[in-house]
Amino acid sequence: MKILIVGTGYVGATTAMVFAETGWQVTGLDVDAGKIERLKEGRLHFHEPGLEELIAEHVRSGRLQFTTDKAAAIAGHDVIFICVGTPSGADGSADLRYVRQAAEDIARHMDGYKLVVTKSTVPVGTQERIKAWIAEAQPAPLPFDVASNPEFLREGKAVEDALRPDRIVIGADGRRAAERLKSLYVSFACPQLVTAPRTAELIKYASNSFLATKISFMNELAKLCDKLEVNVSEVAEGMGLDPRIGPSFLQAGLGYGGSCFPKDVSELVGAARKNDADLRILEQVMDVNRTQSAYLLDKARLRLGGFAGRTVAVLGLAFKPDTDDIREAPALRIIDRLLREGADVRLYDPVASLPGGADYRAVAVCEEAEDALRDADAVMLCTEWPAFGRIDWEEAKRLLGQPNFFDGRNMLDAERMRRIGYYYQGIGSGY
Repeated sequence: MKILIVGTGYVGATTAMVFAETGWQVTGLDVDAGKIERLKEGRLHFHEPGLEELIAEHVRSGRLQFTTDKAAAIAGHDVIFICVGTPSGADGSADLRYVRQAAEDIARHMDGYKLVVTKSTVPVGTQERIKAWIAEAQPAPLPFDVASNPEFLREGKAVEDALRPDRIVIGADGRRAAERLKSLYVSFACPQLVTAPRTAELIKYASNSFLATKISFMNELAKLCDKLEVNVSEVAEGMGLDPRIGPSFLQAGLGYGGSCFPKDVSELVGAARKNDADLRILEQVMDVNRTQSAYLLDKARLRLGGFAGRTVAVLGLAFKPDTDDIREAPALRIIDRLLREGADVRLYDPVASLPGGADYRAVAVCEEAEDALRDADAVMLCTEWPAFGRIDWEEAKRLLGQPNFFDGRNMLDAERMRRIGYYYQGIGSGY
């Protein structure tokens, strides 16, 4: 079987890589000619550790190709993965215009049986809608199946997650589709779950929403830890030793961001409302996340006596390390508030960049962390890039105007930072 990937963004490029790596012939299709030209040269248009090297390797071998030719690509492939974007609309629901366009393109250009697989995160019931869109757009009836195969990729860890997944979920309403899709994953040793398409679609939303709930729970608990003079990181360590809980996603901080958690939680809550159901826990999860960055700002504001006329060094812009994704990044909320309250903001991130436009013209973007620190009245660490852990903070203190440090990711050793002369505050550090 030959595999076509429609959409070559984060999910599409990673999916193309993993199937090429496991021996299949793969083509990536996209309407963005510039993006396709870069990929043909083995170059990525986003930052993801290890992915560019593997794509370049399979482009050179000929196992992985890229094209903008819809007609030839759709006609020439047996299995078609839809990996296009599903951005949130104004009402918080998923915008399926790109999914529908992909379905209609498939309908117009298919020349025989096709297995169409949704890899994009889509609302429950989308598989049924895709079937209808294809049937309506076909010039003449041709057989096809539509299945769901949600992705479970962590930004910054996509290669590891794609090549060594902890589970594979297949949503199919017929044996033919299920068996063909399972055959693509025959070399994977992880558990494989075959369900109805609606179940597979909901598994993705439920998984991300549960992880977001763990994050918001710990962020709420961190506030109590500060009141009780208890270190939330030690609490998390003790909780995580319970195998029913596990250590993942128990780190208190500035909240979650990125392309998945905010969108998926919001869309699941929206789906519940449309179906006359309440997901009150998730509504609180969103509320906690929206306000979490204000908690660190309140600590800094109190210490500095306000931000007006103060110089604040912001370390980290991406919502997490090892990615350039700034969607829903807590650092953006912090920068916005600092600017509104009259602070001079200096920003350093090793990979990510501010969005264009007038909103951030006042931000001084620095080439090195040391440039951001120079003469600053406070440091606010927003992304736990490993490079920040390698800074000699005792030496860096000499650069600062005032040694005030607000660690939004509890990355550094609080006791050491205080011992070498910093006023140090984290999230739930117990002080």
